[in-house]
Formats: sequence, structure tokens, C-alpha cells
Amino acid sequence: MSSTPISPVQSAAGKTSITAAASSAFCASTTGEPRLRGRSLTLGHGERVVSSGLNIDVPDCAFTVIIGPNGCGKSTLLKALARLSRPQAGEVLLDGSLIQQLPTREVARRLGVLPQSARHPEGIRVAELVARGRHPHQDWLGRWSAADQQAIDHAMQATRVADLAGRFVDELSGGQRQRVWIAMVLAQETPLMLLDEPCTFLDLSHQIGLLELLRRLNRQERRTMVAVLHDLNQACRYADHLVVMREGQIVTQGAPNDIVDAALIEQVFDLPCRIIPDPVAGSPMIVPLGEPESL
Repeated sequence: MSSTPISPVQSAAGKTSITAAASSAFCASTTGEPRLRGRSLTLGHGERVVSSGLNIDVPDCAFTVIIGPNGCGKSTLLKALARLSRPQAGEVLLDGSLIQQLPTREVARRLGVLPQSARHPEGIRVAELVARGRHPHQDWLGRWSAADQQAIDHAMQATRVADLAGRFVDELSGGQRQRVWIAMVLAQETPLMLLDEPCTFLDLSHQIGLLELLRRLNRQERRTMVAVLHDLNQACRYADHLVVMREGQIVTQGAPNDIVDAALIEQVFDLPCRIIPDPVAGSPMIVPLGEPESL
């Protein structure tokens, strides 16, 4: 890389945007099938099996959220879809090809990933870390282009970290670092983005800001989003498609308004509740009943 951006700037129109070519290709499927699919997946850690017989089609150009109790296999499934782990059996298909057989650089041009515990090199500045998202798009000499700079500008402004460009990542709060990592994934300009608990370390206002950003990227730029979330009401509000898991299995999946009811929440989370319409979004809102006080 011949240079690294330090002070992102807006485009001549005063707004940031991804390249037209990238945006137009985000929902293009050449197979007639969803771009990312899992078939008969057996997943686990070492000899321990977490899930077996999983089948999942990630809807193109939608915001998919995976929910379920702790330890149910949400992150394990996401890692398999992201090629961060290899299934013990079954296959993950990206654009009709086995993802494990595709070149790493090719996968990185199509699929961006934010794992739970991303680690940054010591002594790296914010703009330098975000710029690493452009590596899959550069030639073997690492030459920097105007398209690279545009992608960096857009990513840093969209995540509101442009004013942190010259800061060392080590100096940032946990929430600021999380937004910088998301900026790096955005800079990859991939049609699919997989995020494992992206709201970790963020206070409530930044959680909502991040989810609004992800939904905007989905709606305006037609990126396919998959995220693991813990907050059920946030999941119902922002997801087009919910995947509900318990004990390693997919219990149900579909639009929140179609599948979320009190019986499902009690079955999956052991939580008696009532479901009312979210007064802002109209999505299902879970209201826990709690336990009656002892007399």
C-alpha cells in the first residue's frame, strides 16, 4: 500500500457512498439460489457436537438476525457460514460453490466478517486499521487507488469514526473500538456482512445507532446482513428474517411478525411473557411477566 488515509473527506456531492459497481452487484446471484447457504451442517468444537442436521438459506438483500439462549450454537453457526470454522459434516455454499474450496481473497471480496473478539496489532492507528479492509481489492503490490480511498471515507463517516482517524486504537474505549472494527468491515465493500454480537461494548444509544446503520446499509446499498444479537426486542425491530435457535437446532425462522409469539419465547428462552406491538416500529415487543411475589 503506497499510502494510508488519515483524514477522510466527503465526496464532491457532500455525501459518502459506495462505488456504483459494488452497490449494483450486491444482490446479484448467478445461481438462482440464495448466495449463502448451509446444508446438513454438523458443527462443534473438537469432538463435541453443538449442532447437527442444520439447513439454512440466508435471504439475499435482507437483514437476518440469529437469536437464542446462551450456548445454543448461534456463534458456532455464524462462524461456519463465515468460513471461520470448518463443519464436521455438511457444506456451506457461497454463490453455489463450496466456501472451503474458494480462494481466501475471493471469499474476502464477497463476505465481510466481524468476529466476537477481534484483535488489532499494537501501535496501529484507526485509519490504518480501517484501511486493512481494502487488502482483498488490491493487487500484489498493494497499490492504493481512488476507489480504496472512497471506500475508507464512506466507512469511517458512516460509523462516525472519521474524527478518530489519527488516534491509536489502543487509546479508544471499547465502544469506539467496536465502531472502528465495523468500519473496517464496511471498507471491504462486500455484498454479505456477518457480524457476531456487534453491539458488544456499546452503550444503548450506540447500539441503536449501529443497528440503524446496518439497516440503512441493507436498505440503501442492498447488502445482505447476518448478525447474532442478544436483545430480543432489538432483533424483532431490525430483522427482516429471524433465525431462532435452541440447544443447537433451528426451532423456526421467518419474519418477526410471522413467527414471534409468547409460546415461542417461553419455549426457547423459558421466559413467560406477553407480546405487544412496538409503539414505534410495529414489530413484536417482548414484555417479560416476571414472577409473582411470594405472599
